[in-house]
Amino acid sequence: MDYRTEHDLLGEKRIPSDTYWGIHTERARENFTISRYQLLPVFIRAYALVKKAAVAANHELGYLPDGHARALDEACDDIIHGKISFDVLPLDALQGGAGTSTNMNLNEVIANRALEIIGKPKGMYEVIHPLEHVNLHQSTNDTFPTALRVACIQQLRILSDTTARLQGVFQQKEKAFAAIVTISRTELQEAVPVTLGSMFAAWAEAVGRDRWRTFKCEERLRVVNLGGTAVGTGLCAPRNYIFLVIEKLREMTGYGLSRGENMMGETTNADAFVEVSGILKAQATTLIKIATDLRLLALEKKIVLPAVQAGSSIMPGKVNPVMLEAVIQGGMKVCSNDLLLADAVSRGTLQINEFLPLIAHSILESLELLINATVLFAAQVENVAADCAVCEKRFNESETLITAFVPHIGYERATQLVREFHAEKHENMRAFLEEKLGKALVEKTLSPHALMALGYRENISREE
Repeated sequence: MDYRTEHDLLGEKRIPSDTYWGIHTERARENFTISRYQLLPVFIRAYALVKKAAVAANHELGYLPDGHARALDEACDDIIHGKISFDVLPLDALQGGAGTSTNMNLNEVIANRALEIIGKPKGMYEVIHPLEHVNLHQSTNDTFPTALRVACIQQLRILSDTTARLQGVFQQKEKAFAAIVTISRTELQEAVPVTLGSMFAAWAEAVGRDRWRTFKCEERLRVVNLGGTAVGTGLCAPRNYIFLVIEKLREMTGYGLSRGENMMGETTNADAFVEVSGILKAQATTLIKIATDLRLLALEKKIVLPAVQAGSSIMPGKVNPVMLEAVIQGGMKVCSNDLLLADAVSRGTLQINEFLPLIAHSILESLELLINATVLFAAQVENVAADCAVCEKRFNESETLITAFVPHIGYERATQLVREFHAEKHENMRAFLEEKLGKALVEKTLSPHALMALGYRENISREE
């Protein structure tokens, strides 16, 4: 194998000649072997967009010649559009240095790809240099968090769409099951009569709140510190570049990004990611709760979940609610990521957060988990069927039907009827009530419309 020799602060190192990365990436590959977590493609693309914006600003202001700018811009596009394999960005996601190794990796790959575009060998840094040209007027400390915000906004928009789809599926089931009466539960015990559709409506409402929160929290990420360089003061960057580079990135992304009024504050603090992660955790808890509820309804045989695989290696015929269990586990992982992220943000010191790599991996993984979980969940809910016969049987048998008649007969009379129901060993409460109170009253009171009418509107004279 042919090699080229590169140098850095610590000395020299041989790098395979055909490799896009350089000495800084090679050292990081050797140093960081903790997790085997990979940098997520959405983050790599976002980082390449930040580099592309910097190239555009530096070119427009005359800091990069035309030939360099064209080659560097094309190299950035090759990463953004996947023309270069992400294998050339091989670093462990959990790296020291607040993401410096990732920034160096991008710088080297873009420089060497640009050299290749203009017909020069990789490593000919006297022509295009990873730091002198690609990283011109930048620091890890302004590019890494900016790339993370761009990646998060992209994923939040996708999550908002998949959440809207999930909400719509629950609303479809709300309509489909609107006339199916059943018994609600509190404390896991039978409670009052409702419709099956109303249960799905309640879940649709919760998912709708998640959708709204997800849409709104994008605002927390639009303020960036790009141009602030090392600590937010803009040291080593010309003033006209600081203003222009954010305009370029805003045009390229369409995300309405703006420069922080106090870029030192934006660089020092990562609290916005805690706020967004908290919203993601809220959505995770919604998914866990609803998936758990659906498992219970399936246990009661009131609904039938779509069968997707055999459930046991020893019990023939067993089918498990595996998709709901997968959603629950994804939600649990999002909740644990939120704890990790909050801890990482709180441990930042003075003018930088050293643990941005963990912050980035945690929040982007949570977004990916929620996107995938909502897509999977929507497909499951769309194919949920109601077992009308089971719902009707359980409904008619339940002694809790009596609650619907309290406005007509009072609490004491209702209690007495429940005692009689048990004493006489009846099994069908609806038939018992028709016998005691009359079929007309029972049919009217237990109709889906009456049960879900949000209170009664007529004057009711109690039976004495």
